Amino acid sequence: MHQIRQSLRGKATILMGKNTMVRRALRTILAEYPQFEKLLPHVKGNIGFVFTAGDLKEVRTEILANVVAAPARAGALAPKDVWVEAGNTGMEPGKTSFFQALQIPTKIARGTIEIVQDVQVVSAGTRVGTSEATLLNMLGVSPFTYGMTIVQVFDNGSLFGAEMLDVEESTLIDAFLSSVKTIASISLALNYPTIASVPHSLVNAYKNLLAVSIATDFTFEGSEQVRLLCAVCFVSSRSTLSFRSTTPPIPTAAPPRDVSFKH
Repeated sequence: MHQIRQSLRGKATILMGKNTMVRRALRTILAEYPQFEKLLPHVKGNIGFVFTAGDLKEVRTEILANVVAAPARAGALAPKDVWVEAGNTGMEPGKTSFFQALQIPTKIARGTIEIVQDVQVVSAGTRVGTSEATLLNMLGVSPFTYGMTIVQVFDNGSLFGAEMLDVEESTLIDAFLSSVKTIASISLALNYPTIASVPHSLVNAYKNLLAVSIATDFTFEGSEQVRLLCAVCFVSSRSTLSFRSTTPPIPTAAPPRDVSFKH
């Protein structure tokens, strides 16, 4: 904990205490800050509070980076699979019984016990047995790491899971734009104006006015430039056709004749 406090110095403040006192402190301020009531169901187990005004992702990275290796303890819940690798253990043959109890294939090589192949001794999510813990400690293996993890995030009165910190800003923007497009499409199909569909309706109406202006003699300020561009394109098209019609055709070579000679 001291190492975490040092790494977060100036970025965040960690508060650890008895859950009973924390719940009591929260209840005393609920009249003034009712949004803190959302925290009460989560004040249980080994939990603490991290107060920060900085970037939440950076603070989480600092917290998760501080872990310590720990030996396997009998009865503890294994957070991951534990394997014993093949190789010489350096133990005397008298300790073969520990390996036999766990069905780990061994042989005696140069007066010491050698593990023949890699063997999984603990599965993730299961309790560590006494034999497994004793063997791993004898081998000097500390397979587990312990540290703090983020359970919930409380920000501006909203409480959400820590997995929300992995959502990128671009993902949120894409989801929002996709929803806006869907609403606009439905509104246009139903002829029901909404904030999302009104810009599209105005653009479509303006396109219709331009089409009417081009097809008729009716003009307005916005259509003058469009009519001018259409006229230029029409003249350019006619000039191209005229050039092609006045260009003389390219003569083609006559097919070869079959010429025979008489002797």
